[in-house]
Order: sequence, then structure tokens, then C-alpha cells
Amino acid sequence: MSIIDNRKAYHDYFIEEKHEAGLVLEGWEVKAIRAGRANIKEAYIIIRGEEIFILGMHITPLTSASTHIKADPTRTRKLLLHGPEIARLIGKVERAGFTLVPLDLHYNKGLVKAEIGLAKGKKQYDKREDEKKRDWEREKQRLMRVKA
Repeated sequence: MSIIDNRKAYHDYFIEEKHEAGLVLEGWEVKAIRAGRANIKEAYIIIRGEEIFILGMHITPLTSASTHIKADPTRTRKLLLHGPEIARLIGKVERAGFTLVPLDLHYNKGLVKAEIGLAKGKKQYDKREDEKKRDWEREKQRLMRVKA
């Protein structure tokens, strides 16, 4: 079940591969995410050493859940992946010119997971081409409905 999607990522990037990663979260963050108070539109993923982190993900704290803690809504959060998977992603990012983008947050067996994508950036003409295709598909569906 998806909590929040990053539709802008699909507009700005060609998504080559998708990976599911765990997140290191604090208790108040989990409660806020369950209440739907997360935003990953401005988030991005960086690599530091042999670890992968997500920056810019905003989680608005609940006033009732975090009274005794000074909450930082945009703190750097660590992503949890298997070692060989991290090594392969690091190799693709450093050698092949890919980038890592957060695609969505979702639940898996009661845990909050992040889906990250290995992506290549789109040029402006690629974005326009995608928009033309989407408009044509929409028009085609409309024409098929009118005829039927």
C-alpha cells in the first residue's frame, strides 16, 4: 500500500531499475508517516562511503507524538539495503552516469519502505515527447469511447 508517490521523478527521469529499501526512522517519524505527513518531492539520494542516505525528505511532526523530542523534519535518513546491492548501485552511479531518486514510500509487512529508482535524467525534448504520447493516448481513448 503506497503512502506517498513522487510523480515528479517519472517526469524528470527515465527509471531503469527499482529497488526497495528500508529506512532508519525514529518513533515520531513513523507515527507522522502513518498520519500521511511525509513529502518526498524535493528529496534526493546521496552516497557517503559505503552507505546510502536520503536528504530533503520532509516529515512534519505530530504535536501529540513528539512533545519530549526536538524534531528535525528534514534530517538525513539512512537507507537500508544489502551489501552487494549497495555496491552495484554505487558502481552504476559512479561509472554509468545514473542517479538515485526516491519514487515512493509504502508499507511492506507493517514496515515503512522506500522505493528508489536508478535513473537517467531526461532532456527537455524527451519531456515534450512524453507529453505528446500521453495526450495522444488520452485522445485515442476518448475517440474509442465516442465510437462505441
